[in-house]
This record gives sequence, C-alpha cells and structure tokens, in this order.
Amino acid sequence: MKLVTYDDGRVGKVVDGTVIELDVPDMRRYFELQGEVEPTGRETPLDQVHLRAPIIPKKFFHTAGNFREHHEESTRVNWSHPVLPWIVFFQNVDAIIGPDDPIIYPEGMTNELDYELELAVVIGKAGKFFSPEEAEDYIAGYIVFNDITARDIQRVEMKSGVFCLSKSIDTFVPIGPWIVTKDEIPDVQNLSMELRVNGESRQVSHTSRMAVTVPEIISHYSSMGFSPGDIISTGTVAGVAGFSEDAASLYLKPGDVVEAEVQGVGVLRNPVISWAEGHPDLAPITSEAAAAS
Repeated sequence: MKLVTYDDGRVGKVVDGTVIELDVPDMRRYFELQGEVEPTGRETPLDQVHLRAPIIPKKFFHTAGNFREHHEESTRVNWSHPVLPWIVFFQNVDAIIGPDDPIIYPEGMTNELDYELELAVVIGKAGKFFSPEEAEDYIAGYIVFNDITARDIQRVEMKSGVFCLSKSIDTFVPIGPWIVTKDEIPDVQNLSMELRVNGESRQVSHTSRMAVTVPEIISHYSSMGFSPGDIISTGTVAGVAGFSEDAASLYLKPGDVVEAEVQGVGVLRNPVISWAEGHPDLAPITSEAAAAS
C-alpha cells in the first residue's frame, strides 16, 4: 500500500490509481493509531492531487556511512575524518520538502551543492532497546530521501568530526513521493537504487551493498527511543559529485532536475531553483552574512 499526504494536508492511501482519503488529521497520527482509521468516502484520481511530503516526523534520525562504497570514494578527498558506519545526527524537520517541490540554492552560502540518494525507513510504533531480530516489527514502510549537501560547508564541519548545517539548510531534505508499506517490499536488502540529474545517471547501486543491514541500523539507534512516524535514513551510495574526480562539473545548479529512485519505493523528483526565484522578496545571502551567522 502507498500512503500519501496531499493537497492541503489530507492523508490517503493509493489504490489502483485513486487516492482514498482517510479520516485522520496527519500521517503521524495515522501511525499513532496503528493505521486503524476509516475512509472519509472522498476519492480522487492520483494524477489530480498535489503530493506533499508524506510525513513530518517527530524525529528524523539521519545516519551515514552504512554503504562501504561511499566511504571508499570519500578517500579521494583529503578530509579530516572518514565516512564510516554509525554516524548519526538529528535532521532538521523544518527543511523537509516533498515531491516536485524546489530545492532552493542558497547562493552566498555554498558553491558546491550535492545530492545523496538514500532509502529511509518509517517507524510504525514506539519502542526502544530492541534487537535486530525484533526490528522488523517496528518498520511501517519506506520512503526515498535525497540528502542534499553543501560540500564546502561540510568540509569545514568535518574538521570537528561532526556535520549538520551542510545537510539541514531550508529545502535540503526532500522525501517522498509516498510511504510504501513494508508488505510491498519482501526483501529490503534486494533493491536497486539510482539517482539521475537531468536524465543522466549519477548514482547506481543496490541495497545489498550495505555494510550493515537495515534491521541492524534500526536496532542500533533504538536506545534513543522511537515514536510512531519517526524516520531513520540508511546512508548514501557511491557516485556523489563531491567525491568524484571532476566534482565542479557535477555539482547541482539552478535549472537542474534531480530524480532519486529506489526500486519498489518510487521516484522522488525535485527541481533546483535559484535563491532569487525561491525568495523573490528577500535579499541575497552574502558570504559575510553567512560567516557571521
């Protein structure tokens, strides 16, 4: 089943190309009620609704380093710290955008806007301190996540061994296009992954290449406590612009269209627009202002 948030915040399930509205105020509440909600009787063709970010979680656990191939490509750059498994921080949920929403390029803050294709897990119920064998019971479904990153900011942050601002700027957290429930994904470690920019393939991989498994990731962070509807990302794959041999030619720019795809989960599409186009009433960000902030 595909679960969507659409139009003015309605929640629905997609059945045979039709969105069936559910009687619940938001997607988090849907999971708090364990999906025990009734249809309102309102149905709309999927191609006639505006899909929004499927959920705004209480907590977004942003993990990294779970694909060994991403660590290996990071050795091409002389960064102060390696990208190894068990990196985690809390993502800025206010930076979340949905399918077809624009990624706004904050000129003056960065010249190195990058993409990172990820599979993310939606947690279905509250829990803490559970094993990898128990983790399956806590998975509600999956979404596509594009971890937009300002590499020049991240490079400075990495000198302290932590990073957050570089990945948490407004509009840097595209998720969607919907939540695919776990019953539709028989084996989460057997999914192809691809990210395209203007139709050109940039990242191609497979969830079988993870150095740790999805249940291991979920269990590892369960000591922090999960709430229904929380999101936990699982790290990106090889092929990011910033670790390539010709990074400057591959960084995102206004006018680009990014498509992040995970087999069986969906395609998350987002255009990149300029600061002026995204914020016509605000003054441009300057490097001096960014340094002072």
